[in-house]
Amino acid sequence: MNISRKKACRTEYFDPARPDASRLISSKISNLIHHDKHNINDIVVLCIGTDRATGDALGPITGSILSETCDNCNVYGTLKKPVHALNLRENIRNIYATHESPTVIAIDASLGHSSDVGLITLSNTPLYPGIGVNKKLPAIGDISITGIVNLSGKPGLSLLQSTRLYTVSTMATCIARALVNVIG
Repeated sequence: MNISRKKACRTEYFDPARPDASRLISSKISNLIHHDKHNINDIVVLCIGTDRATGDALGPITGSILSETCDNCNVYGTLKKPVHALNLRENIRNIYATHESPTVIAIDASLGHSSDVGLITLSNTPLYPGIGVNKKLPAIGDISITGIVNLSGKPGLSLLQSTRLYTVSTMATCIARALVNVIG
């Protein structure tokens, strides 16, 4: 009898202000890739967001840092060419048309509890972009990374626009360093 097991969701939180945060995140990403038997030879990093709202710029800033510092990184979504709600589906199709069986690491900003603002999450589940601002977009990613940039609540979009750039930049730098350690 063949019994399929559902993969248990594992989400971990990291403080990017810790000196060892990038190393810890890269170690966890490597563990997820090997434990869940993902394709290590074709990793795609999908950085979702826009630079039109500071809080939503986590993905494009991370993608830009990766593009500049990692020659081996397949990056979709930068400040110059962001991946956002209007072109997400097109970029997902392009990823799967260009890469055979890629491991997709999806990155996006998120909203959360006050005690979690400024933390980075890492999960072995897909990312649901736009959920914090009530957008219905396709889930994407074998591994997801989010930066909790502000409080969740009714005015999600205005919260993204009032987020400190320092918070977003600190998280983006930490995430990019972690990914360079894994992929670079």
